[in-house]
Amino acid sequence: MALQLALRNPQFKFIVASAGARSVVCKVTIDGTLRYTLTKNLPLSLVATQTVNFDIAELARDYIEITYQSSYVPQTVDIETNLKSYTLINGGGAAIDEPTTISDVGFEAYGTFEEQVNPTVPFGRSTPTYLIPINEDTDTFTIFAPNNTAGKIPNINASNVLAATSFSSTATSVTTDGVVCNIKRIDCTKYGIGNRIIYINKYGAQQDLWFFLKESKNLSRSNEGYKSNTITYPSGSSATYSVQNAPNKVFNTQAKQTHKLSSGYYPEFANQQFEELLLSEYVWLSTVRKGSGIIIPVKVKTSSVAFKTSVNDRLIEYSMEFEEAFDYINNIR
Repeated sequence: MALQLALRNPQFKFIVASAGARSVVCKVTIDGTLRYTLTKNLPLSLVATQTVNFDIAELARDYIEITYQSSYVPQTVDIETNLKSYTLINGGGAAIDEPTTISDVGFEAYGTFEEQVNPTVPFGRSTPTYLIPINEDTDTFTIFAPNNTAGKIPNINASNVLAATSFSSTATSVTTDGVVCNIKRIDCTKYGIGNRIIYINKYGAQQDLWFFLKESKNLSRSNEGYKSNTITYPSGSSATYSVQNAPNKVFNTQAKQTHKLSSGYYPEFANQQFEELLLSEYVWLSTVRKGSGIIIPVKVKTSSVAFKTSVNDRLIEYSMEFEEAFDYINNIR
């Protein structure tokens, strides 16, 4: 069965080369196309077997093109790694070992230091499961959404098929392949309709995280300047200038808009969701522009979060700042 590789971590593939091998060749095929051929030469003095490793994670990750997906089905790449040892350097001579071919699926996912080498999705859980954080104290899933709001939850079934489970605007739980996810409804009408942040989580899947309380927007700008000569020399009179023509000119004005969002009150086990948002490299904001809903890319401007606990803080609420990942004045050429 193919493994689901977390490609934000090193992923090592190895072969045990027989005595007499002088080189090992690793071929990496991604989505059916041979992309890389790597060679490691072995010392001439080798008289016993030797284990040879290749890290393929960064090579494969280059071919995951993450974009917002309304389906919420995780975006992946198929990876085939073929390793073979040869009697001469640089892959020359005869092959002396049976080729090792490994088939995997790559995710925009990551494991932590404690999860050790070659972490795989869903990080020790059995399938079927949802590809979102789990409450480890109770071994249950819970998400938070405003009243009268529908959504999707990414999941993987027992056959390792990726999908997303939809839930209705009134559902308080959803069951997929026998696994239950509770939906905690929050009233956010005091501050509007809430703000939905979508991010690629630890499992390489899109996940929603709602900020239920107030939002503040800020616009900042930068520009450059130069000093211009505004004097004119009319015929038959002395030099003059217009007081309406500024000698200090402004150009190359750029603007960035930021959104500061307040989460509302979450239980302590939801801290993992804010952790994964902070560490995500792909984040979007669902907002309204000119009366229509739109999904825009943003960057998490907040660089650190002090995690709160019910013992120390009683009420757990986070404020985070997001910067739009584009210039406010359109300059796409």
